[in-house]
Amino acid sequence: MMTPGTEADLAEAVAAAEGPLRILGGGTRGVGRPVDGTALSVAGLAGVELYEPGALTLVVKAGTPLAEVERVLAAEGQRLAFEPMDHRGLLGTGGDPTIGGVVAANVSGPRRIQAGACRDALIGVRFVDGRGQVLRNGGRVMKNVTGYDLVKLMAGSRGTLGVLTEVAFKVLPAPESVATLTLHVADSGPAFDAMTRAMKSPFEVSGAAWAPGAGAVHLRLEGFSGSVGYRAGRLTDLLGDLGEVTVETGAEANAALWRAIRDAEALADHPYVWRVSMAPGAMRRGFMADLDRTARFDRLLDWAGGLCWIGMTEAQAAEYAPRYGADDAPAGAVRFHRDLQQAMADPELGGGHATLVKGPAALRAEVSVFQPEPAPLAALARGLRAQFDPRGILNPGLMG
Repeated sequence: MMTPGTEADLAEAVAAAEGPLRILGGGTRGVGRPVDGTALSVAGLAGVELYEPGALTLVVKAGTPLAEVERVLAAEGQRLAFEPMDHRGLLGTGGDPTIGGVVAANVSGPRRIQAGACRDALIGVRFVDGRGQVLRNGGRVMKNVTGYDLVKLMAGSRGTLGVLTEVAFKVLPAPESVATLTLHVADSGPAFDAMTRAMKSPFEVSGAAWAPGAGAVHLRLEGFSGSVGYRAGRLTDLLGDLGEVTVETGAEANAALWRAIRDAEALADHPYVWRVSMAPGAMRRGFMADLDRTARFDRLLDWAGGLCWIGMTEAQAAEYAPRYGADDAPAGAVRFHRDLQQAMADPELGGGHATLVKGPAALRAEVSVFQPEPAPLAALARGLRAQFDPRGILNPGLMG
């Protein structure tokens, strides 16, 4: 594995590469098709470059562990508002997540419904393209590339357009108080009703999730203590006709609950996990109703119903297989994956994106891990990769 210690060394390594490169941060996520190539890690590029708490601005090298970034911010009573997920528990991986990996995968947690995604907090990037050139865009601008908003392009590009070396963020203050309202409902209809009411209310909900296994809708409120208490009371009244509402105000209990939702902990023991995103209304009217009719897998809803995690056991996969003349779990998982992505392409079900987040390498090599793009978008993506990585050496095939 190559682990350059400076941006210049990294640029030289990319420029001198004679074959594919497998770009790594902390190696904790592993979502995508398997990539064959020389491992190139940015772990050697670590450290805070600039932090101005008064200006709510943080600039950090891409290989810096996420935990270190969070510690630095917490010391000043601040945080990354987009609440990045930690995939290690779900995927069974080790290592330390890096801030560059967070950006490369555009990792965003439950607070996305209020604060936006990782890309919305990102204000600047530096990276090395497939030619070995250093490019900069956004905050701390030294060189712009006319015609591209590289800050937005790099978020979620998973190392296929360039290797991140530095990222800059807008950060926000941490709240004084947190409360979670829990409504006990077993069915999806009342669960969606509760989340929809909460999100349409003026009470600034920063998390809305439903755990069907626990039969519970969780709604989070954050802010000054007096405001949180008032909003919790009003929201309880608003939801009272849907069932009993309880309120949790303990800081540790709230942190543990939303960490479990953020990291999809309930599905950690499942060998197959998918992530489906679409508009909450479409999720309720189309996809969720169709899934209820055809297969009852373990699920977790986040983003007020806009994100659905689906977990499948080996037994459930084997049960799905006979519908298509197969008789084993891997075949059932392949079939379900293809059915899932086909459903996302059906406008009558609302449209959306289905990603295989967890599965054996053989499965990830056989299917399109990410939702296939419509032809015009696919052509645009190919054109971008050709511009930034003309040799096709940066994580080739990962996004298939």
